[in-house]
Amino acid sequence: MTVLMSPARTAYRWRWLALGALLTAEAMNLLDSTIVQVAGPTIHAELGGAVSDIQWFGTAYTLPFAVLLITGGRLGDLVGRRRVFRIGVGAFALASVACALAPSVGLLIAFRVLQGAAAAMIIPQTIGLIKAMFQGPEMSRALGTIGPVMGLAAVCGPVLGGVLTHADLFGSSWRSVFLVNVPLSLAVLAIAPVLVEDRAPKPPRLDLVGTALAMIGTVLIVYPLVGTEMSALGWTSVVAGLAVLVGFAFHQRGKRDALVEVSLFARRVFPAAMTTLGMFFVVTTGLSLVVVVELELGLRADVLTAGLSLLPWSVAMGIASWIAGAYLVPRFGKRVMFAGLSVLLLGILGAIGAYATASPTAYPTPLLFALAMVGVGVGLFTPAFFTSALHAVGPQEVGSAAGLLNAVQQLGATIGVAILGSAYVANAHAGALHAVRIAFWLAAALLVATAGTAALMREPAHPK
Repeated sequence: MTVLMSPARTAYRWRWLALGALLTAEAMNLLDSTIVQVAGPTIHAELGGAVSDIQWFGTAYTLPFAVLLITGGRLGDLVGRRRVFRIGVGAFALASVACALAPSVGLLIAFRVLQGAAAAMIIPQTIGLIKAMFQGPEMSRALGTIGPVMGLAAVCGPVLGGVLTHADLFGSSWRSVFLVNVPLSLAVLAIAPVLVEDRAPKPPRLDLVGTALAMIGTVLIVYPLVGTEMSALGWTSVVAGLAVLVGFAFHQRGKRDALVEVSLFARRVFPAAMTTLGMFFVVTTGLSLVVVVELELGLRADVLTAGLSLLPWSVAMGIASWIAGAYLVPRFGKRVMFAGLSVLLLGILGAIGAYATASPTAYPTPLLFALAMVGVGVGLFTPAFFTSALHAVGPQEVGSAAGLLNAVQQLGATIGVAILGSAYVANAHAGALHAVRIAFWLAAALLVATAGTAALMREPAHPK
């Protein structure tokens, strides 16, 4: 006897299938933030160029991703989130193919910029489309899947990059880390028609001037940071970039269709949260690059060894994030965030000790335990941070706040690769182990500063 499924049950299943497509697209885009880290030295060995180009393989993606995220969200408000999502996924697939076929370093970096721009069209649509498809408790469960997917995708990228590059599928070597996006993109596009179309009831106009100012200021700051040392011209570029960003801030004040909700900055909580998140990703993303580069260029380990060396970090992060979100944050609140930073600092100091006692020619096994501790720290911090950062955000500010936090996360990753990667490259002449310790000490100092900004993430006490 054939049992017909009720329309409500069928719609329920289609909604969760659509959610799977959204999460796949989100994971794919976030994986590309880190998946090239392990493959970077192999790309450099094949295509040539300066050692600092290894940093640009990641920075060229995360920089446009960061500065165009909010504009990507505005496009969804204006012309429809499903439409922008599908265009973004298609463009991402084409850019991925172009990256895989790139014959030179310059073209690869250019295609990575296009990839990052496409990602900025995809990611901001996710929350809006979920809210359009789900209601009530279902919406809470659907939104709750984003955090774990984001965290695991970002940290698992280097491991997957190492496995794919080492596998050398059909002689593709590093090119497979880009080609893997093609079947994923096609699967997402096949399911995308079941997404509902959604747009803002009163679509805002695009703030093209604001977008240009944000992009120019950010590029002027980041560009000279990627390299071995800062010249006088580099410092001039940084100062000019800061001046442009100040101009961007004044441009946003009183503007009807501003890129950001200025009200978010009326209290110190959200600016402190943005600073904390940016510095946190400076530390974590920069460190993962330094670990990989030291193993491949310093120890001459193969790409699979480098990728799997980050596996303790990934596994520990996933477990700690689940425990923190399910049990610790509901009970202990913001204190879990500081516990995470403390454990992360102990992991960094443990890694410094592992490098200090390591042989230049032997694999530093104690490093794996230190990286596992780093993963625990990251896993404890992330759920507690987002719970605290969004607690004081009003309903009309949620979209802008989410876009800003995503942008700051990617910008922090960009600056982390630039600063910590450059610290390693600049000191590599004195030995790889010395250079990696310098980078880790710098990361430890930045993490202490991060704890300081996190302490500001509390509402000031109101006098009675």
